[in-house]
Amino acid sequence: MTRSTRERIIDEALRLFAERGYSATSVAEIEAASGLSPGAGGLYRHFRSKYEVLAAAMNEHAARTRTQIAETLAEMSAVDASFTVEERLARLCGAGLAKVSEESELTRVFFRDLSQFPELVAIVREGLLQPMFDAITTWFHAQPEYAGADLDWPAIGAVLGGAVVHYRLFEETVGEPPGRAERDRFVASWVRLALGLLPSPAVQTLS
Repeated sequence: MTRSTRERIIDEALRLFAERGYSATSVAEIEAASGLSPGAGGLYRHFRSKYEVLAAAMNEHAARTRTQIAETLAEMSAVDASFTVEERLARLCGAGLAKVSEESELTRVFFRDLSQFPELVAIVREGLLQPMFDAITTWFHAQPEYAGADLDWPAIGAVLGGAVVHYRLFEETVGEPPGRAERDRFVASWVRLALGLLPSPAVQTLS
């Protein structure tokens, strides 16, 4: 699918911001990376400033995340009945890891540059991070095996979702997974911990 000039500017700007930092990236560099004549002002036909490009990237990724989460939950609900609870948990964890990986450029920009733009931090928090945690809570509420578990599900979502986010961030920044636990081991351990949340009769049935 061919990207529009506006889309190219956003994508290339985010890549450059992730690689070099927001302050170190010039408008001319964004134009050159987007296939425009550097320094000719082509970016300004679509955006008023470099900041507006950054804000557009945050907003568009947030909008895309909300759509993706809704679609993923719907897809998982449609096929989950044919999977064991262990398999469903593994798919949930895998979907979370894939989403955090997909947003690796935005994540680097978030932690390095967005502290100077609190309004953009709010967009990422409310549009990307919190929806991921909420999706975990929504998923658990929909699983019959967990129906009798009297737990603080938003807090559980924060713990399990936070583990997924931390795993990918650690890989991204350190160059190896936390505890040197490769992905399959992480997912298996994540599933094991989540199974511990099952009401006692369900745990006994599964064991």
